[in-house]
This record gives sequence, C-alpha cells and structure tokens, in this order.
Amino acid sequence: MMNSTAPTLLLAGLNDKQLEAVTLPHQSALILAGAGSGKTRVLTTRIAWLIQTGQVSPHGILSVTFTNKAAKEMLTRLGAMLPINIRGMWAGTFHGLCNRLLRAHHREVNLPATFQILDTADQLSAIKRIMKVMNVDDEKFPPKQVLGYINSCKEEGLRAYAVESYDSHSQRMREIFEEYDKQCQREGVVDFAELLLRCYELLSNNASIREHYQHRFRYILVDEFQDTNRLQYLWLRLLAGSDNCIFAVGDDDQSIYAFRGARVGNMRDFEHDFNVQNIVKLEQNYRSHSNILDAANAIIMHNRNRLGKNLWTSAGKGEPIRVYEGYNDKDEAVFIVDEIKALHAEGMELGQIALLYRSNAQSRILEHELFSAGLPYRVYGGLRFFERAEVKHALAYLRLIASGDDDTALLRVINFPTRGIGARSLEQLQELARQQDSSLWQAACTKAGDGKPGRGLDGFVALIKQMQEESIGLTLPEQVELATRLSGLRDHYAADKEGEDRIANLDELVNAAIAFNNQEIGMQVDENGEVAMSILAQFLAHASLESGEHQADAGRDALQLMTVHAAKGLEFNTVFISGVEEGLFPHEQSSFEANGLEEERRLMYVAVTRARQRLYLSFAQSRMLHGQVRYGIPSRFLDEIPEELTKRLNSIGSKSNGYNQPVPVAPVARPQANMPWKIGQAVAHSKFGQGVVVNYEGNANDLRVQVNFGKAGMKWLALEYAKLETL
Repeated sequence: MMNSTAPTLLLAGLNDKQLEAVTLPHQSALILAGAGSGKTRVLTTRIAWLIQTGQVSPHGILSVTFTNKAAKEMLTRLGAMLPINIRGMWAGTFHGLCNRLLRAHHREVNLPATFQILDTADQLSAIKRIMKVMNVDDEKFPPKQVLGYINSCKEEGLRAYAVESYDSHSQRMREIFEEYDKQCQREGVVDFAELLLRCYELLSNNASIREHYQHRFRYILVDEFQDTNRLQYLWLRLLAGSDNCIFAVGDDDQSIYAFRGARVGNMRDFEHDFNVQNIVKLEQNYRSHSNILDAANAIIMHNRNRLGKNLWTSAGKGEPIRVYEGYNDKDEAVFIVDEIKALHAEGMELGQIALLYRSNAQSRILEHELFSAGLPYRVYGGLRFFERAEVKHALAYLRLIASGDDDTALLRVINFPTRGIGARSLEQLQELARQQDSSLWQAACTKAGDGKPGRGLDGFVALIKQMQEESIGLTLPEQVELATRLSGLRDHYAADKEGEDRIANLDELVNAAIAFNNQEIGMQVDENGEVAMSILAQFLAHASLESGEHQADAGRDALQLMTVHAAKGLEFNTVFISGVEEGLFPHEQSSFEANGLEEERRLMYVAVTRARQRLYLSFAQSRMLHGQVRYGIPSRFLDEIPEELTKRLNSIGSKSNGYNQPVPVAPVARPQANMPWKIGQAVAHSKFGQGVVVNYEGNANDLRVQVNFGKAGMKWLALEYAKLETL
C-alpha cells in the first residue's frame, strides 16, 4: 500500500509556480520555463506526482526529450524518487520513440523487422549514388543541398509527389527525392527524418493503431517544446487525440534552432489547438544574480513575438556586467586571456569559465592567445580551429605547395573537392609508387605525364603544379588565399547549404597567415646564412603544433570554448561573450531573414543567462575579416542593457552611433613619416599586376594602402606584407 505522505514529500521545496505546474489537473498545459528556473525538476516531479497519486501508471506516460542523455537522467531521477518499477514508461527522443513504434509495427509500414537507420553520412552516400545513376550534374545539384532539401520536405510532412515544383531545377530536385525514396524502400532503410514521417503516416492511416496508443498514453510530457518542428508537433497532436493531455515545457525566448527547422510558432498553435487554459510561468531563477537576469530581461523585451515572462532571483544583485572595448580583435583576445589568468590565479577553476562566440571562425585568434599563454582549453561541441576539416583541407594543399612529396597531404585532397579519382585509381597510384620507390606525387607525375587541367589524376597534377608556380613570389597570406581559391574549396563550400561557417574558417586561415607573417621575421637561416625553412613551412609547423598541443590537456582542468548555440543548457560561474558587434552578434545574415533579428536576440539572451556570478561582454573597434581590416560598431544588444547594470572597464576615443554606443573613429588618411607611396603613384604587384595608389590609412604598425588594379579591382593591402614595386 502506498504511503499517503509520499506525494507531500515529493512536493517539498517547490516554489509556488513550480507547485502549481506539478499539481495541475488533467488538462493540456504550457509551462513557460525560464533559464535556470528548475524545469527538469518540475518535469520529473510532475511524472512522479501523477504516478504516486494514482492518476496514471508508468505504462500510461510518454515523455519526450531532445537528447538521449536527458531521457536517461530523467529515468534515473524517477527511479530514485519512486518506490515502484517504472519500466513500462516510454521516455526518449522523437527519433527514438518513433523507432520503437516502427519496430513494433514494421509490417504496417512496409519495412523489414531488421530495417537499418541511415546516419547523415550514409544518407549523403545514398543520394550521391542515386544522382550518379540519374546522371545528375553534382555541380548544379550539390549532394549536400539535395540532402537538405529532402530532409526539409520530410520535416514538413511532405512526400515527393506532394512537393510543388516551380521550374526545371525544382522539378529535378523532386525527381531525385522520389528516386531516393524508392531506393530506400528497396533496401529497407530509413533516414532520421523518415523515422518521424513514416511514424506519423502510420498513426494517420491506421485508426486502430492510433486509437491504441491514444488510449494508452493518457499523459504526454514534452521537454524543450520551443525546439519542435512542424512534423513533430503534428505527431504529438495525433497521439494526444481529443482526451489525452500534453504537458509542454519550453521557453520561447530560448528558441534558437530555426536553421534546423525548429518552429517557435508551435507554442502559439498549441495554445490554440488544445484550448490551453493553464499557462504557468516559471520565472524564479536559481542560477544567476539579478544584474545578469535584469540584463537578459532588458534585451529580450525588445522582441515582439513572444509570450512574455520576467526572470527574477532572491540571490541579490551580484557584480556588475563588465564591458571591454578593444582596439582590435587581438587586443580583445589578450584582455580576455589576461582576465582568465587572473581569475584562475585567484582560485577559480578553468572548467567554470566559458568563452562564447557567435561564429566558429572567431575562435582562431582566441585559441592562439590561449595557446601562447599556456592555458589549457577545450572546444565544447566542436573542433579546435586547426582541426576543422576545411582548415585541414586547405593546409593539405599548402603542404603540397611546400613539398609535393607529402603523401599524407596528397591522400587527403587528391579527390577533394571530388575530381573523379576513385579507390581503384588510388590503388594503382600506390602500386606505381612502390615499384618506383617514390612518393605518391612523383608517381602521379609519371602517370599523368604533362597533366592537363580538368578532372581526374591529370587535372590534379596540373592543379598542384599551377599552385606551386603561382605561389612563387607571393606573401604567406597570398599563398593561403591562392590555395583556398584554386583548389576549389571556396566554390565547394559556397554550394553547400551550411557552408557559410566553413568559408568563414577559410577566411580566418588567411587572417592567421597575416598575423603569423607580422609576428615572424621571415625566412629562418642557418649559421651559413642558408635558408633553413620558408615562411610557409614555418606557418605549417606552427599550425601542426597548435593542433597537437591539446593532447596534453586531456583530463586537465580546462577553459570551455564554444559557440552560443553549443552553450544552450549549460551554466558557468564566469562567462565571456566576445565579438559583441553589429554584423557579428547580431550576425549580418539576420537582416536578410524573416524574424532573423529576433532569433539573434534570443541567442544573446541564451548567452547572457549562462552566467551564474560574473559576465563579461567585449567588442573590438576593428578585426580582420576576409583578409582585410573591418571597422565595426558595438552591437545594439549592448545598448539594450541599462547602463546602471554595467561597468565599463575602459574607454577609447570614440564618436556615437545610432544606438548611443561608442563607435571607433575610422582612421583618416593623413601624411605619414614612413609612407613610401604617394596618392596617384603607379605601382606593381606580383599577383594583381599594375595599379595606382588612391588612398592610405593607419599608423606605423597598421599602415594600409588602397590600390586600383584595373581588371583586378580595388584592393586594400597591408604594407607590412604586401610587396609593391614602384613603376
């Protein structure tokens, strides 16, 4: 017999709103759970309370989480809270639950009992095979773009026959989708999006199965409801029917995955479709001090399309939010690293400090300063800069420019981007190299002869020779730019639906070369004055050292680096948010997307609410972007924070922008004592040809000249590394 005091013990320690949410009657309800408001506790306690009060058995509960880890944690907590076996309860992700349903009803959905699930790599391979059979040009129809198209259609609940086509391109995409579906059916395999779509179709088309599960799952609880896509919402609506209730827990202010198909509008649809009478707002925060929460509230209130709530805490005001303005991105990075060293010296664990950035490419200069300072760090949910695939591809091409005999580099990029060199061709090349006792490059040159531009081995040999020839006389940054352009890497990622970050990382590699070029003297020479190592070889060695250093950090207390997207759900004692500038945060792309700025503001809200005790916001007057200095202005988000909550750590001579924030004054062209060129002077450049100086700016350490090169266009060149000759 169940102890009558057990439910009372379960509810001990809940605040009024948490208690209200946990003990709601049998009705669909929306729980607006703010950051750090104890939503996991509410969700778990709600399930335990329903079971202990006898309203439902574990068999009648379906709990949907967004990660398998969250599902396991929930079951572990429930096991500790309840004296009964909860094995009959279903808990898992949308994909996991749909897989379970399809396994039980594989005949009804025309799948084998042992159907396999394709991961993203498998799905891409399948699409490539289909396109090859259909003789589809993979340059006009990049496979990754086709993959995104197919998954997007499925997440909207659409089969190929239901997708509208407006022109020959969309018609061809639909045909590929249709053939892909047929092949998957023949092979008895499903991709992730198919799991949900096939399960939705099962419940839609089979009344007896639908009614069985509607009768079984009287209570459906959903975590992170703001991140559901359209099909997930429709699936939940089918399962709930007219009698069951959904307990939806989410925060519309933390909906930051629109690029993955998440639809924040599902919360309003839910409110309408289920006639929701109970909207419980969990606003008491147990994580942060009030200065941090007040800043987050002030930022997010500028969003119009929100359900509305206001975070508060009883923990006191805490420290002011520290704001730092750097002269440039290096100055910003140096400040952050110095501050982290000071905090660590005072006893704070590095693992309790997070360094956040909006875009992956921003990590490179931060990583460099951390590496130079000897501070261990981990990139959470991603790779270190020099470990990222696109960066390693570019470095492999640079290694081949430095030395064609680098077999490892050659094998990495001989068929990337794809140029029709298959496994059989590689086997033949490796056999020839063994016979000749030579490198793969020497074997390739033998096999290709003179080599002609184009695809295949001949084209690859011709490409590397062209790179080696054109790189002669170029500066290090120019060699990096040449490699990323001629290799086809830029064009390859430009065609990728999600290639923007990868192109930004290639740009950042050019910036790394500029910084390295400025720091190094140049050629290293031995005691006889002979060149020991070229600047390119030095740079490649530097990249390898920075990439490999982290092996020694395994298991050590380490600083956490991550994008804001990766930080969701985490919390730290101290948080640094870097690059808080217009065009970076909010990202420049947001101005071209519907509700893009509101999504960026939600991202900023998420970033701010990761901090428990101390928050730093930093920005730079200028930073290297696309190989050139860009002068920025502080983010509007800074202006949205009340001044009394902040503490300005420094002040640099500035003027005001439209947001009443400091703006760096762009350098004005003026005579320089060490300026070697005059406006109107004719000059020559090894890459861009002849040109005329039209402007210059900066000081002795950052002198740039603007040259009109005619066909090559207008270029800003940093005199420290640009080799200009007088005509």
